[in-house]
Amino acid sequence: MPNSFTSHSEYLPLEQVLIMPVSEAFRDKTKIGAEWEELNYLKAPDLKPALEEYRDFISLLQKKGAEVFSFTKRESLTLDALYCRDASIVTDHGVVLCRMGKRQRRAEPAVQEKVYKDLGIPILGKIQAPGTLEGGDVAWLDRDTLAVGYSYRTNSEGIEQLIGMLRPLGVKVIEVQLPHFRGPSDVFHLMSILSPLDRDLAAVYSPLMPIAFRNTLLERGYQLVEVPEAEFDSLGCNILATGPRQCVMAEGNPITEAALRKAGCTVSTYPGLEISVKGGGGPTCLTRPLRRRIQTTS
Repeated sequence: MPNSFTSHSEYLPLEQVLIMPVSEAFRDKTKIGAEWEELNYLKAPDLKPALEEYRDFISLLQKKGAEVFSFTKRESLTLDALYCRDASIVTDHGVVLCRMGKRQRRAEPAVQEKVYKDLGIPILGKIQAPGTLEGGDVAWLDRDTLAVGYSYRTNSEGIEQLIGMLRPLGVKVIEVQLPHFRGPSDVFHLMSILSPLDRDLAAVYSPLMPIAFRNTLLERGYQLVEVPEAEFDSLGCNILATGPRQCVMAEGNPITEAALRKAGCTVSTYPGLEISVKGGGGPTCLTRPLRRRIQTTS
């Protein structure tokens, strides 16, 4: 990877990103009808508006300058494959393939592996049983510091394996103990309550954030944009940065959107009822960033 790019960031200008098209993940009404309840979706997604929402979302990414690549179709994948961040973690030294805590999603990392190899991106390692680790529990705080949520999807063994892969590369891993909240069946990741938007700005949902980790963010100089309770379930805290203070978020979160603009952010929104809200996966979940452009200061 050229020195002018990095994978160790959540906010630098997004140059390349992988996605799983909704046409591949949802496929048809029969597949949706057979899977949505078992996967704990709020309601069955409606395919036609889902396709329209997804076109709007991908168009936003492309307008922001991102080159978009796609994962491939596999019969063994569920609707959840749409939320492609979860199956892998990208580093400057290669990809860590996750082992999903949600059993219905166990096939996803192997499908992603083939695409990475086709793109010439090396595999740094794989999380092995009994370890579990999902990409939604992982967020870069800076290029040398990775926060990892201990959750119902990511266990201690998975975190220890990740530490073993990253420590030799000079990356420090901060473990964040997440609360029980709605229990094992709910989709609740670290990035449900944290979205870094710049080197010193993050959107957070403090009621579910561990005190020690929230204090860590403040000690690091972060300004925290507080997402209100009324906008938590509509994914107000799940925000994708396409550049420093350049944000993409689902529609329907006006309080958070106004707070972001007040903090100096440019905010773009997409209609996300079918592709985001019903499945509990916002724009960070819908994307697997590959590389971001390093910005130098004069």
